[in-house]
Amino acid sequence: MEQALKNTLKKYETKLPGKIIEEIETNIPAGYSKIKFEKLMEKIYAEYKKTLTDPGEFVGLIGAESIGEPGTQMTLNTFHFAGVAEMNVTTGLPRLIEVLDARKTIKTKMMDIYLEKPYSNGENIEKIISSLKETKMGYLVDEINIDISEGKLDVLLNNKRMEELDLDIEKIFKKCSNKIRSFKCKKDKDSNIIIFELKSKSSSLNKLYDAKEKIKEIYIKGVKSIKQVLPVKEGNEYKIVTSGTNLPSVLKLDFIDKTRTRSNDIYEIRDILGIEAARQVIIDEVMKVIEQQGLNVDIRHIMLVADTICVSGKIQGITRYGIVKEKLSVLARASFETPLKHLFNASMMGEEDPLYSVIENIMINQYIPGGTGLPGLITEIHTKNTKTKKSKSQNKKKAKNSKK
Repeated sequence: MEQALKNTLKKYETKLPGKIIEEIETNIPAGYSKIKFEKLMEKIYAEYKKTLTDPGEFVGLIGAESIGEPGTQMTLNTFHFAGVAEMNVTTGLPRLIEVLDARKTIKTKMMDIYLEKPYSNGENIEKIISSLKETKMGYLVDEINIDISEGKLDVLLNNKRMEELDLDIEKIFKKCSNKIRSFKCKKDKDSNIIIFELKSKSSSLNKLYDAKEKIKEIYIKGVKSIKQVLPVKEGNEYKIVTSGTNLPSVLKLDFIDKTRTRSNDIYEIRDILGIEAARQVIIDEVMKVIEQQGLNVDIRHIMLVADTICVSGKIQGITRYGIVKEKLSVLARASFETPLKHLFNASMMGEEDPLYSVIENIMINQYIPGGTGLPGLITEIHTKNTKTKKSKSQNKKKAKNSKK
């Protein structure tokens, strides 16, 4: 950028946000005239001023209405991926409630895993899928035979599934050994059978039946907690959608694009990437739900809600246990849920209500601190007595001055 344009841009450094200044600096083409640039900056500044909120405007109420009104039109959808029974996706109003309530346990945990080239072009994508999906012993087992007299279980493995996942009996045996207490593990050299034998013959028979279920749950391969994996073409590249999340383990993989891979679990994102990343996920998830329903909400209202949820540095849902609990106003807390509880506790603690917000002023029938009710007019009221007192004092001062 030429020096003349830089000087013009400097004038707006205190008027415009730094991000807008940076964008202007990077996007202005070479050879742009100073006069045109000054006119452009005036227009940008005028547009920026239009976006600012007026003092006393109820951004919270407007945001609540803009989300709440289309929220009543949302359907109770559960989207289902064709061909994959386990991949149901909670959408619509139930998902919106999950995000805004900041629930720790959500119905369908998912990840969008973006790949590095050449895998993003679809190359060797089947191998990547097999390396990501969690495989447990139960998937590889054909049958489990219980021998009560010998106190052992014979586990017969499926050859096709072992080949499919590039596994052999040696690898599986290593994963199985010492996984179940009071059982020792052996392998049959001549067949695909792994034997689990009780260490003590005096052990109860119930242990054999308990062990049968535990064997099926032994982890063999893949990323833990990722139950199902599906490649999806998005534009010119492939991404992988998963049922279940394990962001720390996935980010360690070499073929993953770490800058775009994300989970829909807000708390997992917060723990790994921080509160700012969690705020962005809240915005993205709410916008995704709204767009899927064919509705239109200004993103600034969503951003306001996300800021409110994350403003304290921890995630607090819009519930009586989250944001509402933190409100200073007793009446505002009582207006949400469990009013008697809040009023009794406040009276016992001797709390005072400053009446700063909207709801508490409406409850006691007085002007709300916003809009035309925001400014207060202060006037001096002069009565007859104050005028006569002032005139007498003024006459005394004049008399003193004349004597001098």
